[in-house]
Amino acid sequence: MVSFEMNDRKKIGLGLTGFGVFFSFLGIIFFFDKGLIAMGNILFFSGVALTIGLKSSLQFFMKRSNYKGTAAFGAGFFFVIIGWPILGMILEAYGFIVLFSGFWPTLSVFLQKIPILGWIFQQPFVRSFFDRYRGKRVPV
Repeated sequence: MVSFEMNDRKKIGLGLTGFGVFFSFLGIIFFFDKGLIAMGNILFFSGVALTIGLKSSLQFFMKRSNYKGTAAFGAGFFFVIIGWPILGMILEAYGFIVLFSGFWPTLSVFLQKIPILGWIFQQPFVRSFFDRYRGKRVPV
């Protein structure tokens, strides 16, 4: 059975993931600063690996249905490193959407249960948007 306990490794992983998103956001705000974006990518990858484990993260990124997203995200990271941050971020965004599109159902249920914002996400036109992009594949 899968353990959902929050041990120190998962706490550090969530912190690194959060810092990765924060540094990527700062890199975009500061006119696509390649150093901040690259640091954000490294922190995000290491945070995901610590949160779900190295074996599970390798299985997730190397799954046959995720090859396109992994290749796009990797190519985007490469373009950020060599100094083309705008093209790199476009490729990374596409890869991120392809990789994590299986999490839309979980995200939609979570957003609908937030006390004030949940009312907005329970409206028929918003709910139909989430239902349209609900996939049948399991993300992990």
